[in-house]
Amino acid sequence: MHLVELDLSRNDIHEIPESISFCKALQVADFSGNPLTRLPESFPELQNLTCLSVNDISLQALPENIGNLYNLASLELRENLLTYLPESLAQLQRLEELDLGNNELYHLPETIGALFNLKDLWLDGNQLAEIPQEVGNLKNLLCLDVSENKLECLPEEINGLASLTDLLVSQNLLQVLPDGIGKLKRLSILKVDQNRLIQLTDAIGDCESLTELVLTENQLLTLPKSIGKLKKLNNLNADRNKLASLPKEVGGCCSLNVFSVRDNRLSRIPSEISQATELHVLDVAGNRLTYLPLSLTTLKLKALWLSDNQSQPLLTFQTDTDPETGEKILTCVLLPQMPSEPGCQDNLPRCGALESLVNEMSDETWNERAVNRVSAIRFLEDEKDEEDNEMRTLLRRATPHPGELKNMKKTVENLRNDMNAAKGLDSNKNEVNNAIDRVTTSV
Repeated sequence: MHLVELDLSRNDIHEIPESISFCKALQVADFSGNPLTRLPESFPELQNLTCLSVNDISLQALPENIGNLYNLASLELRENLLTYLPESLAQLQRLEELDLGNNELYHLPETIGALFNLKDLWLDGNQLAEIPQEVGNLKNLLCLDVSENKLECLPEEINGLASLTDLLVSQNLLQVLPDGIGKLKRLSILKVDQNRLIQLTDAIGDCESLTELVLTENQLLTLPKSIGKLKKLNNLNADRNKLASLPKEVGGCCSLNVFSVRDNRLSRIPSEISQATELHVLDVAGNRLTYLPLSLTTLKLKALWLSDNQSQPLLTFQTDTDPETGEKILTCVLLPQMPSEPGCQDNLPRCGALESLVNEMSDETWNERAVNRVSAIRFLEDEKDEEDNEMRTLLRRATPHPGELKNMKKTVENLRNDMNAAKGLDSNKNEVNNAIDRVTTSV
């Protein structure tokens, strides 16, 4: 009769007896993690109860008179099978925490707005398609989590949540945020990732207390200029959007520590980003950047991600002289490069010494003919001209397309293998010629 706290969580209790109502002094009760499907009808008689936890018990419905627990300050109903909430829930005027996450709620009653003392409301992981406008009456609400639902919009009345610090709307179907969000002067964390945002309201710049803004996996083409007004913002994540540009005003986020715009369509980063002097982590991987602003060198970055911007590997260049103009130039093994031609295998003269290899199958011939390959680099020697013989000019011929090089290499290897196989038979000239004929046909 004098029991104040009862914790029976994570057992194998199938039913709570009706006699629980005799525990008149009970203030804290936890029945979470038991194979229960219902609460006893007498349960609402425990009017001194302040904290009730019935998470993960396969609860299908609350008692219709649940509102009689008028001293209840915390009600946890996470991971159950609730499909609706009784009207009497609005009578819990002292309720500060209400956790309805991971249920099967399709509708939230308008009376939810009567819970004036509510500070934390978790509705994540349900089937909600809308939030009633009465939610704007929750003047003391600090945290609202409606992530993992089917919301297509938020009510404009959300601007009434004057005390709100955390707004979590991840994994919904939102295309826009209401302009009223700019009225949330105490909002610190806003997560709108995995939605369908096509634009971010200019009013976001009025959320003066914002420290974390997560916009990952939306369809944003740009960010509003007003974002530069967020002087307290230290984490901005806009990965996996369709951003083609960034406003120069982003440099106004003077407290920014982490800025991530991975996997977008950016071709440049505004030089004004250097004004965010507190920036330590910059992730611009997976974009189309052609260069970085020189002003980045003034920042004290601890991490910088640049991968998947440049599609070609860097090459080592050498200085050379253009034989026609005498101009000093840079060159490398791939310059000049012939364009790819699908029919190159039918055009043996373009493949250099391959035709000769078919006709003359000896290593000596290969060594002699190698200089005729289009990729060969050699020194020319003119026996008739002693002066040219001393100068020795570097002759660079056009490099085949990499695809052609692979085909050439494969063909030569097949030629050598067939030649060695032919040598291993006997000295019968006919058999050797037959092997060569087969190779010629394959080429």
